[in-house]
Amino acid sequence: MTATDLLYEQPSKLIRDLSDAEFEERYDCERFTASVLGSRYRYIVQHMCTGLLNNAFSVILRDWYDFAATISGPPEHEYSMPALSNSLVLFIGTMTDAVRSAVVEYGPENLHEGDILMVNDPYRIGTHVNDVCFIRPVFKDGRIVSFVNLQAHMLDMGGVVPGGFAGTKQNVFENGLVIAPQLLYREDVPVKSAWSLIFDNARFGGLLLPDIKTICENLRFGERQLKETIDRYGLDAVHGSMRYACDVSAETMREAVTELLPDGVYEAEDMFDADGIDDSEGGYTIKVKITKRGHRVEVDLSGSSRQAPTTINAGWLDTKTAVGVAFKMLFDPRSPFTSAAYRDIDIVLPEASVANAYPPDGPIFLYWESSQTLLNAILRALDKPLGDRAVGGDFGSLSIHNAHGALDDGTPWLSVAQVGGEHGPWGATRDGDADSYQVFYLANNLDPATEAIEADMPAVVLRKEYAPDTSGAGYNRGGAAVLKDTMFLRDAHHFSMPLHLKKPSGTGVNGGEYGPTGGTWVIEPSAFDVSERGELPLTGADSPKDITPVAGTLDPETKLPDPEGEYFYFARVPMWDTKPHTIFRYLTNGGGGFGNPLEREPERVMTDVRDGYVTIAGALRDYGVVVTGDPENDPEGLAIDAPATERARAERAA
Repeated sequence: MTATDLLYEQPSKLIRDLSDAEFEERYDCERFTASVLGSRYRYIVQHMCTGLLNNAFSVILRDWYDFAATISGPPEHEYSMPALSNSLVLFIGTMTDAVRSAVVEYGPENLHEGDILMVNDPYRIGTHVNDVCFIRPVFKDGRIVSFVNLQAHMLDMGGVVPGGFAGTKQNVFENGLVIAPQLLYREDVPVKSAWSLIFDNARFGGLLLPDIKTICENLRFGERQLKETIDRYGLDAVHGSMRYACDVSAETMREAVTELLPDGVYEAEDMFDADGIDDSEGGYTIKVKITKRGHRVEVDLSGSSRQAPTTINAGWLDTKTAVGVAFKMLFDPRSPFTSAAYRDIDIVLPEASVANAYPPDGPIFLYWESSQTLLNAILRALDKPLGDRAVGGDFGSLSIHNAHGALDDGTPWLSVAQVGGEHGPWGATRDGDADSYQVFYLANNLDPATEAIEADMPAVVLRKEYAPDTSGAGYNRGGAAVLKDTMFLRDAHHFSMPLHLKKPSGTGVNGGEYGPTGGTWVIEPSAFDVSERGELPLTGADSPKDITPVAGTLDPETKLPDPEGEYFYFARVPMWDTKPHTIFRYLTNGGGGFGNPLEREPERVMTDVRDGYVTIAGALRDYGVVVTGDPENDPEGLAIDAPATERARAERAA
C-alpha cells in the first residue's frame, strides 16, 4: 500500500449510488463537470505526447513512441495520478512514484513557477537511465496545485555501450549517467550546469538537444492548458475531479476483481534465460503467489531469483508496472488507468531480487525482460480461476538489437530496437485469434518504418514475415512468430539481447497450446552473400547450413528451434563484430492459444492454411484437420476431407 492509498478509505457508497448533493460534497463539483475535466486531463497529456511525437529527432522517440505524459496532484494529494497518456505502458506503474520521489527529495518548498525538475535514477524512479523524467510544477496564487510530467527515452546517456542497450554491463558505473533530482530550468532560465552534465556525458548531442527542448515546450503547453482549466472551473473543481478520476479507477478495479476472481491462492512461475556473464544460473525465475480475499489482493514474489550481476534486472517500480498491467488486462481493461488502480493490491517483494534489484551490483537496464516474465507468470497463475476470461501469453522478450558503427566520413550511426525481435505475436483470448505483429504487452509502441530504418543506418531489411506453424494451437489461435532478416552494409558492432528462448513464453490458456520458442542467428557473407547470389537466404530447413546461432534452444545439427535441443547462450559472444553484408535473423516466440484446438472449426483451420499461418501437416498435427490441395499454387482450391478429419480428431481426443 502506498501513501496515496492511505488518503482514502473505502467509501460506504459507490460513486454511481451517490445523490447529486452527495457527489458534489465529495468532489466539489457536479457529475458532468467531473466527467468533462477527467476527459480534459487525458486530452492534455495526449496532446503533450502528440507534440513530442511530431517533433522528435531521435529514432527511439520518433519511431518508437518511447515516452509518456502524466498529470499529478499536489503534495497534499500525495502526487496521485489522474491522467496518463496512451503511450509507453512501461511507465504507467512508475511515474506516480517517480514524481513523488523526485519532488520530495528535492523539496517542494524549493520549487518555483517556471522550474523543470529532471531525474533518471532507476532505483528512485524505475525503468533505466536513458529514461529521463521531466517534471514541471503548476502554481496558483503562489502554491503548487499540480504537476505536468513527461518521461522520455534519451537516445544515449553515456556508459560503456552506445545507446545503452546491452545485457552484459556489470554494474551501475558501466550503465550510464545517473541524475539525481535537479533543475534543468529555474524560472524558465536554463541551468547551465545541468545541461552540461548531460552533454558532457551523452553521445549524439545533436539529437538530444532538440528532443529535450521539445519535451520542455510540451511541459509548458501542459501547464498552460491546466492553468486555463483552473481559471475556467476553479481550483476546487479541478482537484475534486482529480480525486473523482482516481476513485473511479479504484472502484472499477475493485468491483471487477471482487466479481471475477474467486477467493483463493494462485501460484505460478516463469523464467528468462541468463545473465550477461555466463549461463551458470540456468535461468532467472519469477515466482508469483496471488492471494485474493474479498476485494483485496496480495501479489507475493517471494522465492524469485536473486538479482543478476548484469543489467537484466528490474526495479521495484517496474515490478509494480507489470502487476498493474496484468490486472488491467484481465479485470478492468475499459476504464482509464490512474494511480488508484493499485489501491486494493499489495505487492510483496524480496530484497535484492531480479524483480527488485539494488545498486551497485544489481544493475538495471533491460528491466522489461524481468517485468514481462512476471506478467506472464500472473497470466499463468490466473489461467484456471479465470476460465474463459484468461489471456494467452505473448512473445515474451523484446530481443532488442543494438548496432553501431561509422560512415566513411567518420559520422557515427546507431540503431536501437529497429531490427531485432521487438515486434511479434500476442496470445489468443475468448474474443478471437491473436494478432501476430505487435510489441509485447508492456509496451504499446509504434513499429519503425522500413524506409526510416534504411535511411537511418547502413542496412537493408530483407524480410519481415510470419513463420508457419509457430502459433499456439487453440480454438482461437495464438499469433504467429515473426521472422526478420536484416543485412548490414558496413562493418558494425552488435549487441543482441534475446532473453526468453529456453522455454516458451506464449502461454496457452483454457486448454490452448503454448506457442513454440524462436531463435536468433548470424548469417555471415561466407555462408550466404546476398549481393553475390541476388536472392534472399532461405528459411526453415532450407536455411544456409553455416548459419551461426546467437541464441535459442536449437538442434545442434540443423540449428533450428527444438525444445529438446541445446541452449545457445545469448552473451557467449558479448559483442558481434561483423563485415559488410552480414545478416542478422530474428525469429520471435509464438503466441499462446486459447481453448481446445480440436474444437476449432475445420473451415477456420483451412483458412489458416490458405493464409500461410498453418501448413497442411500442421493442420493435421495440431488440429486434427485433414486439408487437401496446394496452398502455394492453388490456395482457393483447398478442401477439407471431412471423414478423415473426423477420424483424426477422434484419435487425438482419445
